[in-house]
Amino acid sequence: MRVLIVGSLGGQSGTATKMAMDRGAKVAQVDTPAQATAYLRAGRGADLVMVDVGLDIGAFIAANAVERITVPVVACGVNVRPEAAAAAIRAGAKEFIPLPADAELMAAVLEAVSDDERPMVARDKSMLAVVELANRIAGSDASVLITGESGVGKEVMARYLHRKSKRAAKPFVSVNCAAIPENLLESELFGHEKGAFTGAVARRVGKFEEADGGTLLLDEISEMDARLQAKLLRALQEREIDRVGGSGPVKVNIRILATSNRDLQKAVRDGIFREDLLFRLNVVNLAIPPLRDRPEDALALADHFLKKYAAANGLPHRTLNDAARLQITTRTWAGNVRELENAMHRAVLLASGTEIGPDAIRAPDGSAFQSGGGVARQAAEAADAAHHMVGRTVAEVEQDLILDTLDHCLGNRTHAANILGISIRTLRNKLKLYNDQGISVPAPGESRAGAA
Repeated sequence: MRVLIVGSLGGQSGTATKMAMDRGAKVAQVDTPAQATAYLRAGRGADLVMVDVGLDIGAFIAANAVERITVPVVACGVNVRPEAAAAAIRAGAKEFIPLPADAELMAAVLEAVSDDERPMVARDKSMLAVVELANRIAGSDASVLITGESGVGKEVMARYLHRKSKRAAKPFVSVNCAAIPENLLESELFGHEKGAFTGAVARRVGKFEEADGGTLLLDEISEMDARLQAKLLRALQEREIDRVGGSGPVKVNIRILATSNRDLQKAVRDGIFREDLLFRLNVVNLAIPPLRDRPEDALALADHFLKKYAAANGLPHRTLNDAARLQITTRTWAGNVRELENAMHRAVLLASGTEIGPDAIRAPDGSAFQSGGGVARQAAEAADAAHHMVGRTVAEVEQDLILDTLDHCLGNRTHAANILGISIRTLRNKLKLYNDQGISVPAPGESRAGAA
């Protein structure tokens, strides 16, 4: 993480610097917001800016916006009145940290705000295979195309590759090709000279130069227009770029990673993406499976996010109960890891008691999640009921859970086995045993209630 400190932070800048450096951050310091904007404009880069609350934070953020510089800002200060801290948040700061700060609180807030320290969580065999391939090619300078649905963790994989590479000590720079207007993306990537166009009040170093020596991630590369694709191809081939309005080429030494949630082969066939650029980017392809195909990862990620947001909000860490764990592994998670993270953040804030149950895992509007047409929800309720059947044998509880789940699946053996996490063969053996004991078992397309 790269941290830029602006101002004295109420005389605590030295302490804040040490705390940030103790957790591996690289720290720089300037005295004024104008110097901070110039620092960022020059391409030195920062993942987080800590600003003295007494400075004009709103003007600083506005000046950066004019330059299309986006970096999270945290306000800091000593003995600050609550209304001053609130004013800093209204001005655009992501968070306020009172100084001197507790080291653990500082670390938790910086991690939550910067969103830079995102570990690679992989437990499911489908994801472990992708990580194994990533480990094999991380040390090379080969371009890598990372594909997968929105929210599966493509940028997390890109950062993982960078950390494992020989460029790890150099910058990791990301640019979202879909979020920047077409007429501005060229300047964002390659930079511009003063006066190159209206609004170019000073030389601006682009992302290619900012990433020099390190890694440049081109996020959602499929959204780049054809004209700029040609310039990007030249930059990759020649390892040099031309600033907008510049008089000559600038050499760069970077590794290129790219992501896409679209089928680029189809985009080539449709004539909207250059085939030669795809060949240049797709030396190695890392295809990340959706979260619905990674149930073990879903649970591991849920635990990770619960710990993260409990620490960031100063709340006790609570674990998921059995019913909540079942809900997480059976939900389709259309938004993948991003949706799961948001759900766990809400669960941390909504939960009560010693455990987190399904009632705390809710949609953004506060309503209960509907999973798999209600099947997962009903199975979760069955698991929750079984969890409280103290005094009964394991075999009795297992029998009720299996038959209740089969009821909710209308006798569909394959669906029930998937929800229960057992093989279809194991399920059929259990059902045969129940039949032999004279216990009613739902036929395909029926439930016990329907049969009655």
